[in-house]
Amino acid sequence: MNELPKTIAEELARKASSVGISIEEYLFDLLFRDLDPVASAEKYIMGAQQLLEQAEQELRAGDLRQASEKIWGACALSIKAHALAKKGLRLETHGDLWVYKNEVARKLGDWVRVAFMMADSMRRNSYEDIATGEDIESALREVRNLVNKISETLSLNRSRSS
Repeated sequence: MNELPKTIAEELARKASSVGISIEEYLFDLLFRDLDPVASAEKYIMGAQQLLEQAEQELRAGDLRQASEKIWGACALSIKAHALAKKGLRLETHGDLWVYKNEVARKLGDWVRVAFMMADSMRRNSYEDIATGEDIESALREVRNLVNKISETLSLNRSRSS
């Protein structure tokens, strides 16, 4: 894929930042908002799985910041998928994710809160670059479990990664 012009990339970053989400999340929201909720949820889960694969590659390459950002993105997309498929809700801000993750935790267990908080620490790490490789590996494991469990719960497990 070609690189975006700088002005477009900067505007995407500004708009995503204004609502406290990553550029990937912002683009997912923009591209899939006109689909029905279940179709959108399916796309979000597929995106989450792809971000986890990318996070693993970034981790192996030693780019801990990028791995961290991808882990957070996967978590956020999976929570959004649950909200869409189960309630028809479109979560639009970082705060919306924090509130709705409690709904997912009520359905799947309190471990969801821990996975979410680990992912959120990865979001912060993508700015601060202070987490260790071991921290990132641990967060990756927990978020992969979250994505897989949400996918199973929603019966959206066609292309699950292990």
